Amino acid sequence: MSLSAFVAGFVAVLVGFTSSVAIVFSAAQALGAGPAEISSWMWALGLGMGLCSVLPSLWLRQPVMIAWSTPGAAVLATAAAAGGFHLPEAVGAFLVSAALVTLFGVTGWFERLMGRIPMPIASALLAGVLARFGLDAFIALKSSFALVLLMLAAYLVGRRLWPRYAVPGVLLAGTAFAALQGQLHLGAVPLGLTMPVFTAPVFTLPAIVSLALPLFVVTMASQNLPGVAAIRAAGYDMPISKLITLTGLATLLLAPFGAFALNLSAITAAICMGREAHEDKNRRYMAAVACGLIYCVIGLFGAAVTGVLTAFPRELVVAIGGFALLGSIGTGLAAALKEDAHREAALITFLVTLSGLSLWGIGSAFWGVAAGALALFVQQWRPRIAA
Repeated sequence: MSLSAFVAGFVAVLVGFTSSVAIVFSAAQALGAGPAEISSWMWALGLGMGLCSVLPSLWLRQPVMIAWSTPGAAVLATAAAAGGFHLPEAVGAFLVSAALVTLFGVTGWFERLMGRIPMPIASALLAGVLARFGLDAFIALKSSFALVLLMLAAYLVGRRLWPRYAVPGVLLAGTAFAALQGQLHLGAVPLGLTMPVFTAPVFTLPAIVSLALPLFVVTMASQNLPGVAAIRAAGYDMPISKLITLTGLATLLLAPFGAFALNLSAITAAICMGREAHEDKNRRYMAAVACGLIYCVIGLFGAAVTGVLTAFPRELVVAIGGFALLGSIGTGLAAALKEDAHREAALITFLVTLSGLSLWGIGSAFWGVAAGALALFVQQWRPRIAA
């Protein structure tokens, strides 16, 4: 373990957790979950993400990053509000979705599909997913100019003088400034272990159609798809099918306690797979281990850790995430636009993904790949000439 790897893991948790935990809470509340059930969701999701990140990372000596499905939580919140579903029906839907994920992992269908996507398209997809965070870092100058400017200066100086510790320096500078300005809202952080609450599943056709199938589609298209792109762009060779199977089985086991969907990460994975985690590519897996261990602590002490993480100002979280991802964004764009034959299709993929387009509940990651693949097909298609 190194300081840069641990900080990369912490930043990954800070960015991934604080940017989407409100959506997860909204989904749980829309399904009728009370405080005990919501705490149980944090327990199940924290342990699921943590163990599924730590154990494979140590086994493979590669940074395996597992996260919850943020677009999946948004789908659940919307569908629950419209359809009036209750928690037992939702748990049944979680299990159906997890079974489908497991099926696609065991059969290798998803990995074979990903293998047909050209590397420039995959790199453009990743760059499009991450670029939004880079843009948000500079947009945050509007609301907190001094804080973000200080963090940008710390990043630039750090990249020049001590590149391996640039991101820890940015985090330290931002935290110190926020503390001096009274922007850290720690308050009374509750202590105590989180207790899991078991919810017996109920399987209904409306819940399967309205909850399970959309949850499965957005998890695979908007989460696992860019997750594989992040792995490929970082140059790692992982057993994708086995990892997809692992996320499906873990969700099956933890769904009755609130784990609605576990999947490969893209945004937090890029933080832990980038050069900021460690100059040596073979040692970056410790960043994923650090991230996973913190997730386990979140699961065990959900209320306390949630209070600490959400105490950071939004602008600080946005800025640290954006600056930590600059290297990955640049690498993705360079790989996407390198080849003349794929450049225009990759650019279309990047722009559609960056646009945030969402149709029929499916996010821009899927539509970016679809648009890029269509452009590439039109450009390279040659009609067969009969002999």
